[in-house]
Amino acid sequence: MANRDALRAFQSRLAARLQAARTSDVSASWLAVEAGEARYLFPLGHAGEIFPWTPPQAVPYTAPWFLGVANLRGGLYGVVQLSSFLTGQPPDAPVAAGEGARAQSRLVALNELLEVNCALLVDRLVGLRGVEAFTDSQPPAADAPAWVGHTYQDADGESWQELSLQALSQQSHFLSIGA
Repeated sequence: MANRDALRAFQSRLAARLQAARTSDVSASWLAVEAGEARYLFPLGHAGEIFPWTPPQAVPYTAPWFLGVANLRGGLYGVVQLSSFLTGQPPDAPVAAGEGARAQSRLVALNELLEVNCALLVDRLVGLRGVEAFTDSQPPAADAPAWVGHTYQDADGESWQELSLQALSQQSHFLSIGA
């Protein structure tokens, strides 16, 4: 019970910080997440509400990275395992994994302005990041998909890949969930 209350308090604080960052001159411009072995940056304007892990209802004959659909606050959202979609590898953990396996996992919905009812499964939220959190950046490779942005290096030497959720939400491969 205490863990659940602490989680709700954390989510409330994070949601308040995200809203404040969108409406003020705060320098944070990305939501930092971990998915699989990689770290990603979502532009705040592209990310929507953050939900705790909710097991989706499987949908037959879909791509392995499409985990199914979930009811999130009364809305029906397709759930995509981000690490599996980006790497092309099968999902790293079964959907039926226990609560402990998904304790830090979150569903990050795409902003409703993108007009795609989709939530991305990430393994862990890291927080908000601004340009000042990084020491170096590299532009995407010439052959990189349209949704891949700059790669940023933080002071600890960790790489963070910027992803344009807007561009991702318009790609035919992302929208074509059929197997």
